Amino acid sequence: MTKITSLPADDNTCGWYHLSKGRQVKPGHQGHTQARWVIVGAGYTGLAAARQLASHFPDQPIVLIEAQEVGFGTSGRNAGFAIDLPHDIGAEDYIGDIATAKTTLKLNLSGQSYLKALVERFKIDCQMKHCGKYQAAVEKRGIAVLDAYRNGLDKLGQPYQMIEADELPEHIGTRFYRKALFTPGTSLIQPSALVKGLADSLPANVTLYENTPITDIEYGEKTVLKHAHGSITADKLILANNAFGMSFGFLKGRMLPVFTYASLTRPMTEEEQLRLGGKPYWGLIPADPFGTTVRRTPDNRILIRNSFSFHPNGRSDARYLHRFVNRHRTSFERRFPMLPGLPFEYTWGGALALSRNHEGYFGELRPNVYGALGCNGLGVTRGTATGKLMADWLAGERSELIDFVLGSAGPCANPPPALVSLGVNLNLKWGQYRAGQES
Repeated sequence: MTKITSLPADDNTCGWYHLSKGRQVKPGHQGHTQARWVIVGAGYTGLAAARQLASHFPDQPIVLIEAQEVGFGTSGRNAGFAIDLPHDIGAEDYIGDIATAKTTLKLNLSGQSYLKALVERFKIDCQMKHCGKYQAAVEKRGIAVLDAYRNGLDKLGQPYQMIEADELPEHIGTRFYRKALFTPGTSLIQPSALVKGLADSLPANVTLYENTPITDIEYGEKTVLKHAHGSITADKLILANNAFGMSFGFLKGRMLPVFTYASLTRPMTEEEQLRLGGKPYWGLIPADPFGTTVRRTPDNRILIRNSFSFHPNGRSDARYLHRFVNRHRTSFERRFPMLPGLPFEYTWGGALALSRNHEGYFGELRPNVYGALGCNGLGVTRGTATGKLMADWLAGERSELIDFVLGSAGPCANPPPALVSLGVNLNLKWGQYRAGQES
C-alpha cells in the first residue's frame, strides 16, 4: 500500500477559472467501482487520453479521476499559449538537432490541431484565436536570443517576422520592447474555459469524478485506488497528474514542481483601449525565460505573468501571491505607462512540472500502470498530444510520434532533496535577477 502524501491544493484566485463559464461539476466518487481503464488527472493529458480511449474501446467503461474541480487546477492556470514550435533552451540556436526538432514540431502540431478540431466540433467558448505569438526583447542579451532563434527557424524552414522597435506599437501598443520575433503558428486560449469545455464534451463511456483526491493506492495485478468515500479498482491505470506522479511512487526525485504567477486586469474602457492602441488581442513571451509573459485578451484585459517559486510538495502557498503581485505591478507600469492605475482583478499561481533535462516521461511505469508525465511548460499542446498517443499506444497502434515519445530518455535524476531545494531556489532568484528589464 502506498500512502499519497501530497495532493493538489491551488489558490482560489485564478482569473481564468472565475471568468470562464460556470458548469455543473460532476459529483465525487462514492462506493466501490471496478473499471477496465482508470485515468488520474483531468487536465489536458488525462482528458485527451480518456477521449481517445473511448474512441478505441466504445464498449468499455473508462473512469477519469480529478482531485479538484476541472479547470481549477494547473491546466486552467497557464498563460494560454498553444505553441507549435520547438524551443530547446539548451541549444545555441534554440532548435538543436534538426531531426528531433522536426519530430517535436509534428508532436506539438498534432496536439494543437486536435484541440482546434474539438473546439470547432463542440463549439467550446474558450476565446481561441489563431493569431501567432511575439517573442520580444529589451536588452542586448535578449536580442541575441531572438537572432539565434531566427537562425534556428531558418534551419527548420519555419516562417517568422522580425519586428523592430518603431513598428512594434502597431502590433502591441507599448513602446517598451526593442525588437520582437513574430511566429504565426501559435493559438491563444482561455485555458480554464477550454479544459471545462473538453470535460463537458467527453464520450458517453467516460465517467468523470471530480473532487476525488486519491489517498492510498495498492499495486498488484489490478490497482486499487482508495479515497475518503470508497475505492476504484483498475485493470489498467494511466497517470496523467504530472509531478504528483511522484506521490504515486514513480519518478521520485526526477520532477520539479515550480510555480509561476500571473495577474489579470479588469477590462479596459474604450478610452483606455485607444490610448494603448495596437491589435485587439495578442500574446508575447519574453526572450529571457525568466522574463515577463504578457497578453491582451479578447475581452480587453492585460495579463502579466512572471516570478517563480519551488514547492516540492506541489501545493500552492499564498505568501507568494502577496509578494509577487507588487512585481507584477512594476512590470505592468514599465510596459504600459499610458494605462496608469489600471487595477488587477485577479492574481494566482500555477504549477509547472519541470525536469532538469527538459524531458517528460511516456510509457509503462510497472505492469498495467502507465504514465504520460512532465510537460515542462508545454502542457496545452504537448500534454494533449501525449495523452492521445498514450491511448493509441495502449490500443496497439504504433507511429513515428509514438516511437518518438517512447524513445525519450525521461526526466533525469535530481541531486539529494536538500541540495535540490537550495539549488533550485538559488537558480530561480539568480534567473529573475539576471532577466533585468525583461522581467
